[in-house]
Amino acid sequence: MTEQTIEADGITLCHESFGDPDAPPLLLVMGLAAPMIWWDDEFCAQLAEAGFHVHRFDNRDVGRSQWWTGRASLPLAYFLRSAPYSLGDLADDAGKLLDALGIERAHVVGTSMGGMIAQEFAIRHPQRVRTLTSIMSTTGARTVGLPSPRAALAMLAPGPRTREDYVMQLVRTSKLIGSREYLFDEEHFRQRAERTYDRGLNPAGVFRQLAAILSSRDRTADLRRLSVPSLVIHGTADPLVHVSGGRATARALGADLDLIPGMGHDLPREVWPRVIAGIKRLATR
Repeated sequence: MTEQTIEADGITLCHESFGDPDAPPLLLVMGLAAPMIWWDDEFCAQLAEAGFHVHRFDNRDVGRSQWWTGRASLPLAYFLRSAPYSLGDLADDAGKLLDALGIERAHVVGTSMGGMIAQEFAIRHPQRVRTLTSIMSTTGARTVGLPSPRAALAMLAPGPRTREDYVMQLVRTSKLIGSREYLFDEEHFRQRAERTYDRGLNPAGVFRQLAAILSSRDRTADLRRLSVPSLVIHGTADPLVHVSGGRATARALGADLDLIPGMGHDLPREVWPRVIAGIKRLATR
C-alpha cells in the first residue's frame, strides 16, 4: 500500500505496509536519522513473501512523521542523561502505531537505533512482542558497541546545505560504515539519499535522536529478564556499532546470535536471504 499518515494517541506517524493483512504482523524499526524507506522496498516485499504482513514507519523527528521541538545538547545527554525525549518514548510511539493499526502483538525487528527501540519496546511491552530481532545494535552499556573514531566523526559532521551536498555526504558516509566485503552499490545509495531528501530532512531531529541514544540507560538487566524469543544479527566488520554490542545483546537476551562475516553497518543485498530466513525461523520456532 502507499504511505499513509496516522494519528496515534497524540503523535502523527507515517506508515506503510506490505503483504497479506491476514499474515502475522511484523514491525520494522529503523535507526538514527533514517526514514522507513531505508528498509528497502524489495527487502520488505521479500519479508512479505516469507509470510508476514510487514509494517514500516518513520520514527518521530524523521521523514514524514511528526517533528519534535526542543534543543538537544549532546554533552548533557551523555553526562546528565538529559534529552528532549528518550528511547522509551520512541518505543511507546511504536506501541501507539500498533494500537492505531489494531495490532495486539507483532514480530518486532529493529536495526541500529531501531534495535535499541525494539529492545526498549520489548522491555516495556513484552506481551505485545511475538519475537524480537535486534540487528547491528547494542545494550546501552557504555563499554560495548563503541564506534571507531572515524565512524564517530562521520556521524558528527556538519549538516549539508543543499540537496546535492546531502546526497554526496550520505553516499560517502554509507561507504565508510558499510560492508567492505560486499560490492558497494553507489547508485543505490545515491537514489536512497535523493528520496530521503525529497521526503523531508530534519537536521535538528538528528541531534534529538542522537541525544536519546546518548542519554539511554544500560538495558542489560532488563533484557535478561525477558522471555521473548529473540535473534541478534551483527556484522563482524561493523565500524559504527562494534560487534561487541551484538554479542552483549545476545548474552543478555539468551538469544540466537548470527554473526555475518565482513558485514559492516548496513544490510547488503547479498545477506538478505540469510537475514529473512533467520527472522522466519525464529517466528516459526
